[in-house]
Amino acid sequence: MNKYLRMLTFIAILGAVSGGLLFGAKAATGALITANADALLKSEILTAHEVSFTFANIHEVFDENTEITTVESFYGDADYAYTFYVDKNNGYITFGFGPIFGGGVWGPIIGLLSLEDDFTTIKRIAILQQEETPGLGGIVATRTYLDQFVGKTIGLGEDVLDIVKDLDVISAGDNEVRAITGATRTSNAFEDILNNAYAAYATIWQSL
Repeated sequence: MNKYLRMLTFIAILGAVSGGLLFGAKAATGALITANADALLKSEILTAHEVSFTFANIHEVFDENTEITTVESFYGDADYAYTFYVDKNNGYITFGFGPIFGGGVWGPIIGLLSLEDDFTTIKRIAILQQEETPGLGGIVATRTYLDQFVGKTIGLGEDVLDIVKDLDVISAGDNEVRAITGATRTSNAFEDILNNAYAAYATIWQSL
C-alpha cells in the first residue's frame, strides 16, 4: 500500500512541477511575443516616418517623435478604436488595417498604411501578418511589391487606389498600381482592404 501511495505522491509532485514549468514558460513566451510585436510595430512606423533608431533606443525614440491619437467609434455596426500615429516633426501619419476592413484569400492581411501630411500621398505600406500563397499572393508582403505604392495617391470616390491587372506602369495614373501576376484575388482583396481602411480613417481624421 505504501509503495502505491509513494508512487501516487511522486506522480502528483511531478505533475505539479511540470505544470508549473509549462505555465511559466508560456507566460515568459507570451511576454516575449508581445514585446517583439510592439518593437516591430514601432520600427515600421519610425521607418515610414524617416526617423533613425536602433533596437536599443527604439521605445525612447518612438515616444519622442510620435503623437498617438485614438478615437473610439464604429466601423459598420462594430466598435472600433481608430489609432493614428503622427510624426511630431514632419506630420507623416500612419494607421493600421486588419480583418475588420476585409480579408485576404486565405486569412487576414494585417499591416500599416503611412501617408504624407496631405493624408493622400502614400509614404509606405508594411505588412505585419498575412497567409497568402507563398510565391503568389504572398508577394503582397514583399518590399519589392509594396515599394511600388510609394508616392501613389489614395482617396475617396473616383480617387480610390486602383490595383490593376497587367497595368502599363509607364502610363499608370497617380492612383494606379500593378496587380500581383497570377494572384488576382489577393490583389483585389488588398485593394478593398486599403480603400476600406482609408475611407474609415479619413472620416475620423477629418473630424479631429
